[in-house]
Formats: sequence, structure tokens, C-alpha cells
Amino acid sequence: MMTRVALITGASSGIGAATVRALAAADTAVALHARRNRAGAEAIASQLQGSGAKTLIVEGDLSEPGTAARLVDETAARFGRLDIVVSNAGFADRRPVGELDRVAWEASLAAMTTAFFELATAAKPLLVEAGASGRLVGVSSFVAHAFARGLMTFPASAAAKAGMEAFARALAVDLAPAGVTVNCVAPGFVEKDASAHAAVPRERMAEVSRSIPMGRYGKPAEIAAVIAFLCSSAASYVTGQTIHVNGGVTL
Repeated sequence: MMTRVALITGASSGIGAATVRALAAADTAVALHARRNRAGAEAIASQLQGSGAKTLIVEGDLSEPGTAARLVDETAARFGRLDIVVSNAGFADRRPVGELDRVAWEASLAAMTTAFFELATAAKPLLVEAGASGRLVGVSSFVAHAFARGLMTFPASAAAKAGMEAFARALAVDLAPAGVTVNCVAPGFVEKDASAHAAVPRERMAEVSRSIPMGRYGKPAEIAAVIAFLCSSAASYVTGQTIHVNGGVTL
């Protein structure tokens, strides 16, 4: 019997795909969002057939107005409810101030902060209806916190992710009376799929790894495990928090 429905954006690869694997179960239906990589989402969905999980693939560019609401509507129309939203889709822009123009700045805000806002706005009535099983998780990043000399600063991405975290705290207060929790997970440097775009050149992995106290990149499954915890009944009293999963980068 299906008892939970989750919508995960950016689910074709990386952290999003790992989160789908962590949440999908016989009692949990999952809507996998893809912007362009439908084939990747289909491959993940096919891997889950043996678990008994029900899946749906939804598509669209979350930086465009109306996309988030449509994804929520399509998920609810298919499964009749929505308990969990994981706002993971996004990208990293390494250009420093001076090279970064307004178009690129606004693209980062639209794809991450505004998309999170629109997902939350569209999903809010359904999450309130879900009550104590309602969960909203935003995937932030260490770049909103780590600005030490020698680290890449990603100014547009840092602003977009910091905005997600602040919005999550405000929304956590709003939704707390309904029993719905709102949190963020902030990964550090994470291994990318071989075919995926890497914000940091792959040839720099060894150099970057030396700057991480644990001496290595994180694995998508390690981030997904924390997201899954926040979506579980065990995290029913955790809200308005940003959980860092970064091997010590922000220490």
C-alpha cells in the first residue's frame, strides 16, 4: 500500500538520482524530474522496478515561471497526494564578480532560489494536507558558507543557495503548526557521474581533495542518506535547519 509520494527535482543523475534510490520503496511513489536528461531519469526508474516502487517522470525547466506548479500538479494528479518535495535541481557558476553579468546572476537565482520558492508555494497545500508526513528539503551547498582564501567562491551560486536556506527557515516557521518540516542539506564537493557536467575540472579533483579534512570528495549516496533521514519519521522534530554534509570543508 502506497503511503508516501515524493517529488525530486534534478533526479536524472548525481544527488537527485541517489535520493530517488534512497526514498523509493513499495510504500513510496516517486516523481523524477528531468530538465533535458529524460533518458537518465528513465534509467533510474527502470532500476527501481524490482523494489515495487511506483515512478513518474516529469519534465521542464524550473527557471521558467509555471514549471514548478505544473510538476506538482502532475505528481498529485498521478498519485493523489504529495508528501515530500526535494528541491535539488541547480548548477554551479564559477565566474567571479567582474566576469559575471546580470543575465547569468539572474539565471542562478531563477534556477535555484526562485524554483525552490515556486515549488514550495505550489506544494504547500498538499504538504499541509499530508500533515506530520509533510517534508520539504532544499539542496543547498557549501559555497553559501565557505569563503576562505584559496577556495572557489561561486558568487552567483552562493547567493542563490543562501537565499534557499533563508527561505527554508521562514517557511519552516509557517508550516510548523501543521507538522510539516522544512530543511536544507548543504553538500560539499561531490563526485559527479562520468557523463555529467563538473563545476570543478576533473583534473583538479586530487588538488581539491587535499583541501578537504576527510581527504576525498563525497559520494551522492552519502548526501542522499541525510536527505532520506530528513524525509523520514525519525526527523519529525527537525525543522528550519541546514545540515552540512561536506567532509569538514566548512569547519
